Amino acid sequence: MSARRLPTVVLGMGLAFAPLLQAQTPQDDLFSLRSRWEHTTTAMSETRRVDALEALAAEAKTLAESHPERAEASVWRGIILASLARESSGLDALGAAKEARRVLESALERAPGGLQGSAYVTLGALYDRAPGWPMAFGDEETAERMFRRAEAIRPEGIDVHLYYAAFLEGEGREAEALAHARRAVDGPLREGREASDAALRDEARAMVARLEE
Repeated sequence: MSARRLPTVVLGMGLAFAPLLQAQTPQDDLFSLRSRWEHTTTAMSETRRVDALEALAAEAKTLAESHPERAEASVWRGIILASLARESSGLDALGAAKEARRVLESALERAPGGLQGSAYVTLGALYDRAPGWPMAFGDEETAERMFRRAEAIRPEGIDVHLYYAAFLEGEGREAEALAHARRAVDGPLREGREASDAALRDEARAMVARLEE
């Protein structure tokens, strides 16, 4: 699953009503959305995450609908919905997962790169974790295809290799899982995604230790 410029901060009471005050741009809104998602998923207590992610998902929907030409807004909406599905349970989780898949697949029709492969990583995790037909859309072959596409776009991605490793471990392909987990440990932190990538790297280290036992 970005913009990196902070919203303009106007200092001084004399500028409060001046025409020089700059409006919030879609790029600013995406930066804010991504930053708050990062905080929610890495620093917020589990008891508060669902409410926070629901609010972010609603905000992301408004942003994506207001700027349909910006596929990255839709990708972020899908990432947030996938995070909400992971934190929820029962029908709420299933509903969020289905909506995340719909949003991400629609975004990929407009932007095949999917925010440097983030859309494919998220879809891979969704197809891996969702129940299969007729309850939902889970499918191992599609999950692996999504992970491979993400890897082709961003071959050093920590998230790419960790989620692919988790999928492979679940399939009983432990040697392959270990190889991808090690690559996740060695991957670079993305600018603006340091906290979430660091958390994923820690998960990868734990997976390596477990698979090497």
